[in-house]
Amino acid sequence: MPFQPPVQDLMFCIEHLSHWDKVSALDTYADYDLPDIHAALDAYARFCSEQIAPLSHIGDTLGARFDQGCVTMPEGDVQAYTQFVKMGWQALTHPIEHGGMGLPRAVGAAAVEMLNAADMSFGLCPLLTDGAIEALLLTGSDDQKATYLKPLIAGRWSGTMNLTEPQAGSDLGRVSTKASLRSDGSYGISGTKIFITYGAHDLTENIIHLVLARTSDAPAGPKGLSLFIVPQKMVNPDGTLGTGNAVNCVSIEHKLGVRASPTAMLNYDDATGFLIGGENCGLEYMFIMMNAARFSVGVQGVATSERAYQRALTYARDRVQSRPVNGQSAQAVPIISHPDVRRMLLRMRSLTEAGRA
Repeated sequence: MPFQPPVQDLMFCIEHLSHWDKVSALDTYADYDLPDIHAALDAYARFCSEQIAPLSHIGDTLGARFDQGCVTMPEGDVQAYTQFVKMGWQALTHPIEHGGMGLPRAVGAAAVEMLNAADMSFGLCPLLTDGAIEALLLTGSDDQKATYLKPLIAGRWSGTMNLTEPQAGSDLGRVSTKASLRSDGSYGISGTKIFITYGAHDLTENIIHLVLARTSDAPAGPKGLSLFIVPQKMVNPDGTLGTGNAVNCVSIEHKLGVRASPTAMLNYDDATGFLIGGENCGLEYMFIMMNAARFSVGVQGVATSERAYQRALTYARDRVQSRPVNGQSAQAVPIISHPDVRRMLLRMRSLTEAGRA
């Protein structure tokens, strides 16, 4: 059975559990009503089921491919991402003044669930971009917003989160990537970052890395971290793309799952970066992106549960084994007829719906 996004269940949560009466009363969302939301999610559901879900098996079979610093995505991903951008799906919940659609966050959560249930490998790229957009919206300068937000919100550029390093693990106080101030106000970024989701790929025109690093006089520990924009390709004053930056993909991880999501090791060799906000506030700023990602990863859990339930239900209807315990048939029946299998399926459905709520 093909994946069928649970639009009715999602709409129930939006209408009855998201305080829609209060949300829709806000000036920001005054132009949207529930039929508009339903129509948008119906269209997105068709896109996810018809174009994204078939990529899941292909992606985990082939995986992203690394060769001499370049990462090539599996067959079909580039075409699907081009359609994703053309239809404007990255823009769903982002501000209208920066090119977004301005829909409420509850609608965005529904979209994240559908996309990640269809193919989590594909869904991780827009997920990280959403977080980068959020961080820039709240902490970026007016010039930085003008330069980076519209292409990110359009999905033409993607965003990444560069936190840890080989020697640091989860202890970000040990991050040692250096940021050296230049005479033109930019910084030279030098160091190595690991576990960078979609740190290198061929889906977008540019990749905008948000990087934690230390300025020369920064205090030790997490309080000495600053946050920098480091574009993969430099951006000219008119918004066009210039030369490549000194950011190189050294390798990508070999993984058991979500293999079409390239998890990169990136080397920064005096790459050009631009400070976001004030020095030594990097971890505070990065937590905006981290928390956005954490919320979306929670939604991914619901997405995985929904996809697993649908696959289990299909299997239980097709798999024939054993006679029913109530004696209604002398022949073997599909296992969904057995009470304990029905109990397990109902438990899966209940946990999924509760998580979504």
